Amino acid sequence: MSHYTDALTQLGQPTRLPQSPEEAVLERVPNPQADTGYVVRFTQPEFTSLCPLTGQPDFAHLVIDYVPGDWLVESKSLKLFLGSFRNHGAFHEDCTVSIGRRLVDLLSPRWLRIGGYWYPRGGMPIDVFWQTGAAPEGIWIPDQGVPGYRGRG
Repeated sequence: MSHYTDALTQLGQPTRLPQSPEEAVLERVPNPQADTGYVVRFTQPEFTSLCPLTGQPDFAHLVIDYVPGDWLVESKSLKLFLGSFRNHGAFHEDCTVSIGRRLVDLLSPRWLRIGGYWYPRGGMPIDVFWQTGAAPEGIWIPDQGVPGYRGRG
């Protein structure tokens, strides 16, 4: 294992799914291209959490885009973090924004945005979008590519 990954506690070994987002450990590695502006995209098409009032499952398609600075998020730790919401009761808005903020706190990226495309509950989808500010100039940031909910129409 390289010196970049020596401090990682989850990559390359069995790791159980954390029981809550607070318990989840997000890890980072140095960005070997820190002098270059580029976008990293993570897509989680089967994100789940629980309604905080009814305990019923909620489902979303998440798209996280960020322009890294000195750090990259380690992807296994991100998968475990996102999976930890499976038993977490929170509204769509809280889940989406708290994921974005936790990544910003860990990485201090040049820019980050998250789109939470939530499937309907009670007949109405709720989509939640959050970003740290204006996107950096000169960086290609593709559309998130998730169409708005259309139902059967």
